[in-house]
Amino acid sequence: MVSGSVFDAILLPLVAFLTFLSYSSGSSPCSTTYQGNSQQFWIENDRFCKDGVPFQIIGGDIHYFRIVPEYWKDRLLRAKALGLNTIQTYVPWNIHEPQPQKYTFDGFANLEAYIQLAHELGFLIMLRAGPYICGEWDLGGFPAWLLSIEPALELRSSDSTYLSLVERWWGILLPKMAPLLYQNGGPIIMVQVENEYGSFGSDKNYLRHLTKLARNHLGSEVILYTTDGAGDATLSNGAIPGDGVYAAVDFDTWSNSSIDFEIQKKYNLPGKSPPLSSEFYTGWLTHWGEKLATTDASSTSVALDKILSKNGSAVLYMAHGGTNFGFFSGANTDSNDESAYKPDLTSYDYDAPIKEYGDVNNAKYKDLRKVIRKYAVAPLPSFPSNILREAYGIVKLNKIFSLFEALHLLSNPTKTFKSEKPLPMELVSQMYGFMLYVSEYTQKKGNSTLSISKIHDRAQVFVSCSEGDKSNPNFVGVIERWNKRKPLSIPYLGCSSKITLFILVENMGRVNYGSYIYDRKGILSTVQINNLTLPRWKMYPIQLDHLSKLIKSGLTKKIAYATDDKIFLLRDMKNYLGNFRNRHEDSNSRSPAFYEGHLNLNSTSMRKDTFLSFRGWNKGVAFVNNFNIGRFWPKVGPQCTLYVPAPILKQGENTVVIFELDSANSDLTIEFVSDPDFSCGLHKFHEK
Repeated sequence: MVSGSVFDAILLPLVAFLTFLSYSSGSSPCSTTYQGNSQQFWIENDRFCKDGVPFQIIGGDIHYFRIVPEYWKDRLLRAKALGLNTIQTYVPWNIHEPQPQKYTFDGFANLEAYIQLAHELGFLIMLRAGPYICGEWDLGGFPAWLLSIEPALELRSSDSTYLSLVERWWGILLPKMAPLLYQNGGPIIMVQVENEYGSFGSDKNYLRHLTKLARNHLGSEVILYTTDGAGDATLSNGAIPGDGVYAAVDFDTWSNSSIDFEIQKKYNLPGKSPPLSSEFYTGWLTHWGEKLATTDASSTSVALDKILSKNGSAVLYMAHGGTNFGFFSGANTDSNDESAYKPDLTSYDYDAPIKEYGDVNNAKYKDLRKVIRKYAVAPLPSFPSNILREAYGIVKLNKIFSLFEALHLLSNPTKTFKSEKPLPMELVSQMYGFMLYVSEYTQKKGNSTLSISKIHDRAQVFVSCSEGDKSNPNFVGVIERWNKRKPLSIPYLGCSSKITLFILVENMGRVNYGSYIYDRKGILSTVQINNLTLPRWKMYPIQLDHLSKLIKSGLTKKIAYATDDKIFLLRDMKNYLGNFRNRHEDSNSRSPAFYEGHLNLNSTSMRKDTFLSFRGWNKGVAFVNNFNIGRFWPKVGPQCTLYVPAPILKQGENTVVIFELDSANSDLTIEFVSDPDFSCGLHKFHEK
């Protein structure tokens, strides 16, 4: 038997040579425009040409913003061992310009460092510059502040105000990318214009404007490309071959790639249509309440082999999915019903060959690697070992305070908004997370009826008497965007004063695909009690930044809570909260509250990847050392655990803070486990 290394040394160069011959069969070599003293990448005779040699793209999407930067190299090396020669990545506008003209290119947003690292590891780059990316990412990558502009922008169109903002953004982004283009000595071989526009609209002037803008910044040599589903309807809307933009296609594993590539050819200029699936789906996304999406490893590898064996190119979507940390996961709706809202999981594992936590010891990675090594021009690196993971065990939590106890510590009183009607979150600069809406009404004897016709996305309703203590209001019920419910019935409280109505609204992720992408959050309609519209609203943006620091520095010393016009400062908090909870905790267990616990690690050598299990909890957000690891919702599932990469942990005390929206685990514990768990809930999303 020939050893693996000898096999590689003998056979793989032969395969590469035969591949070159098959590319060149019946046509001249890639030399028409090549100048031997510089790097060049171009399209000729329906093939990609790199420095005078036919080139087959065997790539994969790996998104820098879904991976802690300390793991960028690890994930790229795993892609290298898979046999990939090209990395494709989106550029989400919203992480780079979180506020108008406040730009960031560090940490998770250090795109240049990511591209340079990929270059050092021998990859080429396909850059999906947007401005819209989809990607199961909040608002398709658009900054949420675009939704605060009045009059409302027409996103993804020739709207002049929208285009002026795109021009300003690309005027920052693209000059940073120009030195990294392949012809300038960098790794970027192609830059995508928009994304799957043919599934959204047909404004060719918009696409041409983006094309002209890109060429102004990047020059005429770089290949610009579009990506659309492999069908006449989408390609006729999204392709612009007359402008010299290459049209790629995307499709799943059960599609007939030969037919799809023939359709693609119709929307490219003669000789300018190398077959490329720029999104070849290795898996699929999963929404909350759905069974975890999986794709068979064998059928995926067979479909890829079919593409590569016919000199086609493919980019695995995803090669490695990563995680939707923070509040950045997106959502979908039905094409004709925006209330059919389906938010995405925190995990973006995507059933990719490189798992969310880096594991490659799985059938899909192994099967795809076997296929790719047949077409690779060099021996593949050795098979990677998995990153070590640790089950740190159970951590006891303490309830620190309820939302209502600490409202004015979590919502700056100077930033409380008043209005005659409820305002969307974006109009009060609350782009993510939660906002509390407060109003009053006079209650008549008997139950009252609350009606809100448009909530984005989930509201918890509470009431209390307006006079006296309002830090422990009574829970009434939940109103959800996706449930066409009857109005809520509010029980009679018997107050001598008016009733204070509290509505806590959660933004669960903006729609990232389709016609309902203009997805403002909060209360978007009038609020009625017994068919009478409530006026005079106060809106409290809930700030969760640096939460554990806030708890340590603020709440052990003082807490602020409000009546209508006064703020009372309560000192000696431990005694106060202890007495308060003895009086109130049993009477209202469904008040949103914060819980804190600590994980102690004796040395940095103990830092390993882990997962936080939320079995027994309901719904909320979790923070580890002030890092938002994402949303949890085990009651609905299927995701039970949240991934905690080792770089988030530190030597000594690690602080975990949970914002639980409903009911806590009965024993107030969480557990650090070593493996992900996607077996929670499994209720249909629309069910109670």
